[in-house]
Amino acid sequence: MKSTILIVDDERNIREGLAEAFAMEGYEALNASDGQEAIALLEERYIDLVITDLKMPKVSGMELLQHIKRRWENIPVIIITAHGDITEAVAAMQYGALEFVTKPLDLEHLLKLTKNALAIRELSIKNEELREEVLAQQRTSSIIGKSPAMRRIFDLIRKVAPTKASVLITGESGVGKEVIADAIHNLSPRRDKPLIKVHCAALAESLLESELFGHEKGAFTGAQARKRGRFELADTGSLFLDEIGEINQSVQIKILRVLQDRKFERVGGESTMEVDVRFIAATNKDLKTEIAAGRFREDLYYRLNVVNIHVPPLRERREDIPLLAATFLHEFSEENGKPIDGFEPRARQALYAYDWPGNVRELRNCIESSVVMASSRFITVDDLPPGPRSAQEKKEIHLPALCSLEDAEKIIIAETLAMLGGNKTKTAEVLKIGRKTLYQKIDEYGLAPADKQQAGADEESAAASAAEKA
Repeated sequence: MKSTILIVDDERNIREGLAEAFAMEGYEALNASDGQEAIALLEERYIDLVITDLKMPKVSGMELLQHIKRRWENIPVIIITAHGDITEAVAAMQYGALEFVTKPLDLEHLLKLTKNALAIRELSIKNEELREEVLAQQRTSSIIGKSPAMRRIFDLIRKVAPTKASVLITGESGVGKEVIADAIHNLSPRRDKPLIKVHCAALAESLLESELFGHEKGAFTGAQARKRGRFELADTGSLFLDEIGEINQSVQIKILRVLQDRKFERVGGESTMEVDVRFIAATNKDLKTEIAAGRFREDLYYRLNVVNIHVPPLRERREDIPLLAATFLHEFSEENGKPIDGFEPRARQALYAYDWPGNVRELRNCIESSVVMASSRFITVDDLPPGPRSAQEKKEIHLPALCSLEDAEKIIIAETLAMLGGNKTKTAEVLKIGRKTLYQKIDEYGLAPADKQQAGADEESAAASAAEKA
């Protein structure tokens, strides 16, 4: 693809002569007689490089330079100057000019400067695109959970992360699939390379192909410049395709080719690109059902699903709720400058009883809202949003299928503690075990209270029990 160079000089023979010379070198060359005409062209056309004289009527080269750096910061500018204006040319470089050349012009030298300037611009564009991607993922989330299901997920992550195997993460919306993708990348040998994320459901079908594979200038209406796609940006790193079940079959075929051959072409391009990308995909859909319905390619499914990590919904791992709630409470207390120590027993019970259809994402939003609404050092049930606030008290404890006796015991103790607001005396009575045994089990399973309020409740309960015995 040709680079476009704008030559600005009030001397007609110079600007037209340079335009002809650059055209012979394979560039698209435009020319303007002064800064005012140049600004009009910059507004209309995509320009890769500006070469401008300093001394011009209407709008000078210095004024043009300042305008370019305010409006199009990444466009390089080379200054043309007479020997007597070198001081002004140096000043222009302080304002952002890349280089200056003196008259009479050395065409060979100017062509060399042009080539270097265009290479710098290409690098600048690439770095800007990467910076935008990196900024989107600067906040690294950690996986939180002590349930048997989460322990199994931790083990899977540790095993798969060092490999090149493609990973398919499945689970309901809001369970934390993106957090797991972060962990896989951060624990892999590619941790210092980019992790590029594509939220497929958020992109219009007409834009998805361009976002993934990039496009050439003029490939379609509005394609004013070449654009690198996410595959190129993820080269030597990892690519996370979130909600891959939303991708249409025409794009599925192209993704399959990249998985198989590591090759693709930009939209509107003819050159074949090769990439080294680690694939991580996620979906909240049952892809086998989608395959049966003819909406998802079976061959792509098996390419993506080399390792499957299924994240259960929060309602199936309620023992993670106290730890998650405590973590979010700490985060939002600091963020809002409100010293909140924990949850009152009824609030804790409501959090535990609620089914969390929005999973971890909903719990996080709930805690943030509760911190904002809180007027004391403890979150009350009235501070909670309507859903969790109106949750009915749980009467049953549900155990996951095929869990061990040890895991079952842990779940029963954790859920009973939560139902009773952390009161260990009542918990021991309900479970028909001694308080000493309960304390041992709490220590053994890591069920210690997650906030100061809980500890206070236990101390109060113990004091009351001691008073009764006395």
